[in-house]
Formats: sequence, C-alpha cells, structure tokens
Amino acid sequence: MAFKRLGTMIDCSRNAVMKKEAVKKWIDITGQMGYNCLMLYTEDTYEIKGQPYFGYLRGRYTQNELKELDAYAKEKGMELIPCIQTLAHLRSIFRWPVYDDIHDCHDILLLEEDKTYQLIDDMLRTCSECFESRTVNVGMDEAMFMGLGKYLRKHGYQNRTELLLRHVQKVAKIAEKYGQRLIMWGDMFFYLKSQGLDVSEVKDKIPENVQLVYWDYNSREQAHYEEMIDGYREICDETWFAGGLWNWCGFTPHNRFSILTAKASMPACVKKNVENIFFTIWGDDGAEGSRFNMLPSLYYAAMMAKGMEDDVEIKAGFEKMFGYSFELFMMLDLPVTPEKEKDFNNPEKKMLYNDPMLGIHDLTAVEDGGKRYMEAAAALEEGKSHPTFGHLFDTQQKLCRLMALKYGFGVRLRKAYREKDHKALIACMMECETIKEKLEEFYTAFEKQWMLENKPHGFEIQDLRLGGVMRRMEHVKRTISAYLTGQTDNIPELEEDILPADTDWYTNWPMAVSANVIYHIFE
Repeated sequence: MAFKRLGTMIDCSRNAVMKKEAVKKWIDITGQMGYNCLMLYTEDTYEIKGQPYFGYLRGRYTQNELKELDAYAKEKGMELIPCIQTLAHLRSIFRWPVYDDIHDCHDILLLEEDKTYQLIDDMLRTCSECFESRTVNVGMDEAMFMGLGKYLRKHGYQNRTELLLRHVQKVAKIAEKYGQRLIMWGDMFFYLKSQGLDVSEVKDKIPENVQLVYWDYNSREQAHYEEMIDGYREICDETWFAGGLWNWCGFTPHNRFSILTAKASMPACVKKNVENIFFTIWGDDGAEGSRFNMLPSLYYAAMMAKGMEDDVEIKAGFEKMFGYSFELFMMLDLPVTPEKEKDFNNPEKKMLYNDPMLGIHDLTAVEDGGKRYMEAAAALEEGKSHPTFGHLFDTQQKLCRLMALKYGFGVRLRKAYREKDHKALIACMMECETIKEKLEEFYTAFEKQWMLENKPHGFEIQDLRLGGVMRRMEHVKRTISAYLTGQTDNIPELEEDILPADTDWYTNWPMAVSANVIYHIFE
C-alpha cells in the first residue's frame, strides 16, 4: 500500500452517534478492505469527567465505551484516533449557561481564557486515558469569526493569525503533557492567507508536535490537489490528506461523485508522497444517510490505495467480498437522479420537505421526476434480499416510492388551483392520503435503519421533521376541502407566484422547508 495510514472518519456529532456494535462492524469491514485507522468525529459526544453538560442528552460515548472500542480496534490491527474540536464547531455546548464564560461567538471558544484551556486539558486528558493512539485530531477548522465576539469586546481587535498561532501553541503545550502528537484541519491558515497572511511567517511558529490536514471533497482535477499539497507544505512539511465520501446531503449517498474525486486526489497524494490519508463521512444537518451506503466508494478507494486501477478487477473483488455486484450497490445512489445532473445535489431531501403550497423548490422539478423515482424503486428491489445490507435498499426503495408522489405534488396542486380544475383538486386531496401512507412506510424503514446503526438520541429531530410533513399533508387536504366546499374563497399561498431561486444547495432542513423564521440564535 502506498500510504502509512489509510483511514476513515465517521461523523458522530450531527445527531447520529454510531452504536459501538456498528462501529465494530465498520472496523471489521474496513479492516478487511485494507484500512488501518478510524476516527470518530466527536465535537461534544464523548464523556469528560467533571463536565456533566458536555454532550448532555446527545448520546455521548461513555469513557468505558471508548476504551472498549479502542481495545477492539487494536485487536483488529486498526488505530482508533480521537477526533475532537478545540476551537470551533462547539455550538451544542453553548446552549448550557455553564459554558457562557468561554463562549466567544457562534460556535467558537473564547481564546486566551484560563477556563477555555482547562476544558481543552480535560479533553486531551480524556483522549489520553481512553485511546492508546498518541495522535489526536484537534479540529480547529472553519473558525472564521474567531476573536470577533466576546474576545473583541474584552481585548480589542488582535492580529488573528497571531491569535490562532498562540492558541495552537497553547493546545500543543497541553498535549505535550500527555505525550500526544496533534493534527489539525489546515483551512484556517488558508483563510487567513486570503486575508493577507504571509505563510512564510507562520511555518516556524507551528509547534513540532502539530501537523496539518488538507481537506478537499470537491475537485476532480489531480493538478488541483497537487497544487494544494504544495501550498500546505509551505506551512507544514508533514501534511495529511482528507477526502470525502459524500453521504451528508440527505438520505441518499453520492458514491459516483465520491469515486470521481478519489480518482483525482489519490494519485496526487501518491505523486506528492503524502503518507497519511483518510476519507470523511460527515453527517451534515441530521445525518440521515447510513454510513454503510458508502461501501462502493469505500471499497474503490481502498483498492486504489493498493495500486489497482482496473474497474473490472475492483468490481469483481467487491462482489467476492459482499456477495452482490458493485453495480447493484451503486443503485443506492438512484434517488438523487430525477433532477438535472449535479455532482452532489439531493432532490430527494429537498423535495420531500418542499412545502406543497409554498412551493419554494417547485421550479426545480423536472416533468418526469415521479416516473424516474418509480423506476428507481423497481431497480432497488433486488438489493433488499442481501442478508446484511438489505435494509439499506429497503429504505431507499420506500423513499423512492414516497417521492414518486411527493416530488411533483406541489406543481400539480398549484396547476389545478390556478386552472380552477375542481376534479384535479379532488384528486390532490386523495393524493394527500396516499402520500401519508407512503411516508409512514418510509418512516418505518428509516427508523429501523437508524436504530440498527445509531444510538436513539437525535432521532427525535427526524420525528419532528417527518412528522411535520405528515401534519402538513393533513392541513393541505383540509385547505383544499374548505376551498371546494365554499368555506373559503381562495388559497392565499397558491395565489402567489413562485420566483426562480438557486435552491440546489437547500438540502438543510430549515432552508428546504420554509421561507419563514424557524429559529433565531442569540449570541
């Protein structure tokens, strides 16, 4: 294998904390493929002694669970690497007043505050006690507002490059106590570079026990990765690479796009002698997708790491390992196809939550979308018989059957209303009931999938969201009935024209479901 470390990273912070049994299963499968390390991304979803509100009600891993998983990984020849946050992405803890004193703004810790570094010491001590690996991923990514909240009011404006470097140095000093080597996402240095940072002034100030991770999930050009690796090495000689297995835009995976990006990034890493690489599986906006949906791209990347380039050979190896064809497992991607080809667009989530009367996303619907979903549902039937992963196909199939109706429902409803077609409106009322039936079937399959893989914490969000769709369909039916029986003269939402909007990225629930205010965060 071309790499010292070939690993995966599983997001356990966006409401779906993977059960220890599922983690062990993941270790077994990925180890068989050739992966030798695993990171469980835990922002606050791990137990820290003396910090009872850290991960409270979030399904956090107990220290005993982490120790058990670490021992299991070691037994299987895999390194379990802690993957935490020590700067940003800690919004969940700031809902509790006990952390007010160390809250800068948004999801960012207040730097140069003793209580902040006591918490970070507790974090690293916990990692030292629960993991044998002395490598810790301490995060520090996407902290663009660092120093611009409470810190600004307390200290005035500071050079933010120097502020970041001082913070890195302090965290590295704490890690020295526990014999730990740190890796951190390196994007903040490149963000600051875009703000005028001279990278030549940074390299000597990064502690010796800190290495950077270059993360990039989008590009399909090998030259781009090579250029970025060179750029990172201007700051830090030892640079890791993190690619992406796209499972974070909705209920459905993007194996096709994940393979395309891996085909560009991995040769670049080999050419530039990058020793350590891993692939992230994030869970943005609720982590609806099963991580096991990514088996095709996961396997493909592992074989590329071994130097395999022949598609036929890779696909034959996959079938030998899993008992079903590579092409069949790639069908798990099918629910993303009804719209125009996009690299990582997930219409199945956007249109599931698209309000039937507001119709925010109606202009993006293609005319034969419903038919395509029915075809996809039929194609997924074969995979349901898989003895281990049949439930993945069942969930996606039931989603397709639901979307065959829900996808274009708002378009049909608005057309019937505008044309005063009472017969079509009656049909829409009946369709509301059918959509509810299909939604219930999908919910049952999705709940089973979640509970097989994750702790129950976080599923309440899915209950609220999917339950909201159910209640909304009931409201739509009542609204149509009131209009048809003369109880109301019009339906105001359907009177309003739908305006064009670039909604391809509206796969997070608040943006998909309504144009109205869902929550307001006070800083």
